[in-house]
Amino acid sequence: MTTYFVPTGENEAELVEKRSRFIGHVFPVTCEAQARACIESVRKKHYDARHHCWCFRLREGGVERCSDDGEPQGTAGQPMLNVFQREGVQNVCCVVTRYFGGILLGAGGLVRAYTQAAKDALDGAGISVVRRWVEAAVPCPYSFLERVKLEVEAQGGVLGEVEYAADVTVHALLPEDKVEDFTHRMTELTSGGTEVLVLGECCRAAPRREENGT
Repeated sequence: MTTYFVPTGENEAELVEKRSRFIGHVFPVTCEAQARACIESVRKKHYDARHHCWCFRLREGGVERCSDDGEPQGTAGQPMLNVFQREGVQNVCCVVTRYFGGILLGAGGLVRAYTQAAKDALDGAGISVVRRWVEAAVPCPYSFLERVKLEVEAQGGVLGEVEYAADVTVHALLPEDKVEDFTHRMTELTSGGTEVLVLGECCRAAPRREENGT
């Protein structure tokens, strides 16, 4: 399947620029109806604000929409949308609410503020990668626990539950194309003393690790 990125969860972030308050909201969504419901929920929550600029990107159909909501054309909605395009994030809705502080920011100032508000909200929400994973369990002695964890992460996997008994069992999600490499590494590290148990497959979102480039 094709790998793609989504926001890990909802988030709200605020910044102040020359006394104007910019409140960024990020929501995971899967359809236009959900996105528009999120926009309306923010409008109701901040009913006394002057602007509620928004954008959303949907994987299905490649739908992208944005609105400057009364700000000068091209200074809010599109710069916000650019944030998610650059990160490759889909199935996302972002609304940035502005409370005007009495000082004009100019077109450049508005673009920077709306861009930063969207980015701050996304950074706080986090980015997850949606892909097909192989669910695996690795029974091992306690002395190998940290090495197994490090190898899961080195292969772009996601650590899950750790069971503690006479030995320890590490549960993990592994990219389907990394299972063979991971199994080989476990055999090397433990001199054949550890067997990687494949429990099944699943398709889900898991937090992205910047350092391994997933």
